[in-house]
Amino acid sequence: MLSKLNLAGTDLSVSQLCYGTNMLGWMLDRGKSNAILDRFSELGGNFIDTARSYGDWIPDGPIGASERAIGAWLKTRNRADVVIATKGGFFDMRVGDYRNRCTPEDVTQDLAQSLDHLGIDTIDLYFLHMDNPEIAVETLIDSLVGHQEAGRIRHFAASNWAADRIIAANAYAATIGKPGFVASETFWGLAKPDVAAAAAQGYQHYYEGEYEALHASGLPIIAYAAQSGGYFTKLARGDVNEQLAARYGNPANEKRFAAAKALAEKHGVSINEVVLAYLLCQPNATVPIFGGSSVEQIEGSVKAAALKLTEAELSELRAA
Repeated sequence: MLSKLNLAGTDLSVSQLCYGTNMLGWMLDRGKSNAILDRFSELGGNFIDTARSYGDWIPDGPIGASERAIGAWLKTRNRADVVIATKGGFFDMRVGDYRNRCTPEDVTQDLAQSLDHLGIDTIDLYFLHMDNPEIAVETLIDSLVGHQEAGRIRHFAASNWAADRIIAANAYAATIGKPGFVASETFWGLAKPDVAAAAAQGYQHYYEGEYEALHASGLPIIAYAAQSGGYFTKLARGDVNEQLAARYGNPANEKRFAAAKALAEKHGVSINEVVLAYLLCQPNATVPIFGGSSVEQIEGSVKAAALKLTEAELSELRAA
């Protein structure tokens, strides 16, 4: 069973693991989506991550497919029992709008659509899906505070933002008596990426080497790509695809893979459990976002919460 932790600076009590829902509503139909969300809830999960854009890469699918699937499921639940995180200000793939949409106007539009798709009045944790360095942090924070004061969102956070921009944004928020970004949704998993290949695939601002000080200062990290696309599990099976090989195929990961395999054998668990436990056992507040397209995969990943890695074991994993 998953335990809960309080996100610092908020009234949100969230499960140790967050379920990422980018497959819901298009790859997974209503029945499969509901079964997965039901099982996650039964296992103590209450933290669900989505985005206004999830599913929009399917031209003939419903706009906001993931949010709509979650909204349909929420009708069967007590709303107060679920913490919903969604994101806005990303590209509008449905209409081919690939300009930087992290603007107050575009975010306002996305937020309204997210509330409609989800069928709720307030979003618990609202992320800016990307940054727009051409817009002052003051402008973006003021806009988010306006939505917060209007009751559309309870708390807001940053996704794919550089650490220094988060620091600047929160410094400004403090001057106006507001908490600012309460978390960072950051690219982070045990497998170290090739920076150029990852950026070409849309993965930017990897945790290591950029976010450690910010994290240690008390800002929670919501880690996306926490399973590194299943890289180590697939490496063990010998079925790593070309995209994953480009993103993670490097000497450092050969060492991390060997360490993960050794710890999996030592503890009698799966490599996936070791990969997730690496983040769950970090000394600073960290919530991994995990994926799963079946009830069985949800159950397998939740087992990671029972694996307690020592500091020595964490050091073995990150030694490369």
